[in-house]
Amino acid sequence: MAAESNSDELISSTKPDAAPESETKVLSEPSAIPNGGVTAWLQVLGAHLLFFNSWGIINTFGAYQTYYESELLRHNSSSEISWIGTFQGFLLTVFCIATGPIFDRGYYQPMLAVGTFLVVFGLMMTSIATEYWQVFLAQGLCTGLGTSCLFLPSVAIVATYFSTKRALATGIVAAGGSIGSVVYPIVFHRLQPQIGFGWATRVIGFLALFGIAISTVIMKTRLPPVKKSHSLIDTAAFRSPLFVLFSFGVFFVFVGLYIPFFYIIDFAQHKLGVTEDLSFYLLCVINASSAFGRIIPGLLADRLGSLEVITICTLATTVLAYAWIAINNLGGIIVFCILYGFFSGAVVSLPPTVVASLAPELELVGTWVGMCFGFAGLGFLIGNPIAGTLISIEDRQFTHGIIFAASMVAAAAVFFVSVELIRLGFIRVRSSK
Repeated sequence: MAAESNSDELISSTKPDAAPESETKVLSEPSAIPNGGVTAWLQVLGAHLLFFNSWGIINTFGAYQTYYESELLRHNSSSEISWIGTFQGFLLTVFCIATGPIFDRGYYQPMLAVGTFLVVFGLMMTSIATEYWQVFLAQGLCTGLGTSCLFLPSVAIVATYFSTKRALATGIVAAGGSIGSVVYPIVFHRLQPQIGFGWATRVIGFLALFGIAISTVIMKTRLPPVKKSHSLIDTAAFRSPLFVLFSFGVFFVFVGLYIPFFYIIDFAQHKLGVTEDLSFYLLCVINASSAFGRIIPGLLADRLGSLEVITICTLATTVLAYAWIAINNLGGIIVFCILYGFFSGAVVSLPPTVVASLAPELELVGTWVGMCFGFAGLGFLIGNPIAGTLISIEDRQFTHGIIFAASMVAAAAVFFVSVELIRLGFIRVRSSK
């Protein structure tokens, strides 16, 4: 099923009789959207690098968490340390509420400049930090704000260049986050013992600067800036039952989805007795598999529909998360990392595509995506610290945290299924006026 047909169905499913013209307006005429060409695919490359240096840096925190627990911040609890990483992810997603309207007004180049400075400056300050509050301000606050300025342009620009191939293009873009999540932890893991924590972190900062610079040069918007200012919140979105239900689903999925990414190393070391070096590479396995999960389901989403594919993948992720409880050997955890990374990758990459199909016009995509990821940010903020209080590494007790993660993803699946049932007409709702 093509993405533009999804848009018509999703919008029309909320109309009981007749609806205002603004609610029935499709995103754009398909002929006006390139759906390919050198310029369009250059945007995909540039956005891929932005994901590499935003989500890639965020997902690297699993390697930092292990180092902090044993070295720099060993006197702080796992839950306290995890707040640094979750605050990064919270700012990346929830700050999209502000960056969305800024992007819609055409200020994406200043956003990239500010994001570049904050990410690099935050990493450099992290490299000289010695106390918890210093790491929190540098890595959690400064770097988190920087990645938020890079993230939204990466998905919003690409969404305007594609309609029939939008899910595939978005999947390739999102794969940058997974590849960055493989490269940066390996860089840190290999360099930290040789040149120390400080210089290993600085190397990551220089690599990020180089990648973002390429994106800044090649990326450009296709649509002119909107003529009227949008508020940070488009209240019309809350009159769409599909958008509201889908956003609640995104909230719950981000509460539980990233818990394995933060704690898979600790689980392998303390629960299964895997060596420190081998357990580290499990994080690389789950992130590498996630890259394929962001591209291959994108191909299916362009044919079957993004909502359908994300619903199926969320259900599969739920089953895998519950199955994590029963894993008791190295072979089992490797298979888990491969499968969980694949299906969770699709869950992360497809929300912008679904939201783009729900927005009544392309000019509002940035704002609507920002609002949806505001829900995601709140979920990301609370998920891992809660899991940290439920997990006892000293007692090798992970079950309660795993059940919590799986149950949150299961709740998200319920919301996604509800959206699908409404879209198909099995549940009929009336949009608020």
